[in-house]
Amino acid sequence: MSNKVTMTELNYDSNRPEAENPVKIMDLSLRDGHQSLFATRGRTEDMIPVAEMMDEVGFWAIETWGGATFDTMHRFLNEDPWERLRTLKRYIKKTPFSMLLRAQNLVGYRNYADDLATAFVDRSAENGMDIFRTFDALNDYRNFETVVAQIKKSGKHFQGCICYTLTEPRLAGDVYNLDYYI
Repeated sequence: MSNKVTMTELNYDSNRPEAENPVKIMDLSLRDGHQSLFATRGRTEDMIPVAEMMDEVGFWAIETWGGATFDTMHRFLNEDPWERLRTLKRYIKKTPFSMLLRAQNLVGYRNYADDLATAFVDRSAENGMDIFRTFDALNDYRNFETVVAQIKKSGKHFQGCICYTLTEPRLAGDVYNLDYYI
């Protein structure tokens, strides 16, 4: 089995013009939808009824995991996060899976050792993760080094993200400006 990520092929009728670089849409509802709406309490059993239909939409990817899902599944839902990946892969067969990875913090709330970060990326890839959308809350590039190397080594797709905010004038002025991000 190849580790190369293959994106869902979009089938349009013959009279639709072909775009040079078509817009690709990733659905976040199986991860961020319930995280934002009801504190990440979405159960795997509630995702299964829509999983096959979502696979037929033609999304570039579906974000199924990451952020607070791992912690919440253990602490509140009594579910195995690894089993969620394997289960959803049985229903979503064509569309690649994406996750939100907190760089060296993985899916936790502190930095983890390099060997654990490497093992986590490997295990995630083995269990069906295709795309690692990765950010560091401090925008510290050093926290990307281990996980990015392992994502690339596993043949999976890395997406780098920055955390962007504006400083409120009442909080000491213009700290986070264009110069900060460049």
